[in-house]
Amino acid sequence: MIQEIQQVVRDLPTESTQQAVGYPTLFALVALGSLVPVVPTGALVSSAAVVAFHQTSPLTLLFVFLTASAAAFLGDVCLYWLGQRGVRSKNGSKWLEAITRRAAPERLAQAQEKLAEHGGTVLVLSRLVPAGRIPVMLACLLGRMPLRQFARGDVPACLAWAATYQLIGILGGSLFPEPWQGVVAAVALTLLISGAPAVWRRLRSRFGHGTGDATG
Repeated sequence: MIQEIQQVVRDLPTESTQQAVGYPTLFALVALGSLVPVVPTGALVSSAAVVAFHQTSPLTLLFVFLTASAAAFLGDVCLYWLGQRGVRSKNGSKWLEAITRRAAPERLAQAQEKLAEHGGTVLVLSRLVPAGRIPVMLACLLGRMPLRQFARGDVPACLAWAATYQLIGILGGSLFPEPWQGVVAAVALTLLISGAPAVWRRLRSRFGHGTGDATG
């Protein structure tokens, strides 16, 4: 069994081969996840950071950061452009409908309020808060924010987002000697962070309604 494991390790691709395949794959998946918000892009970045942390090249982490932030920006801009087409069209579009379905009314109202108070700077926070990107993007669309203004605000948002999830990956990579252990830890932490707000809202809604029924 040990000999088989050693053989598998020897047969793994070299670092240069991993990077040649990994960067384009990371870019494509993050861009797709930004455009179609169903792919856990944060977990992808954290996992890539873990692998990069265990490689010998000192620039690997920088390349992961640049790849992830550029892909996130491209996905955001494309999704916003498609949403703008829906806002301008009388019949809307499937992209605008998809964005609207993923934005709860109360979250949209909060996003519109924060957008009115802070302007484009709220985009940075929306990228860091789980499930916060879509409501703010929809608020920008309904507020008729120009694409250029949205893009300017989205640049620091994507940079901060990529740095945050890369730090999670670096933490996972530094705590465990094997890359796969760090990947598991980083993915688990990322999914926990992403799912915690939704669980909290459900618990608050359930216990809140229960309290209201009891007092009514």
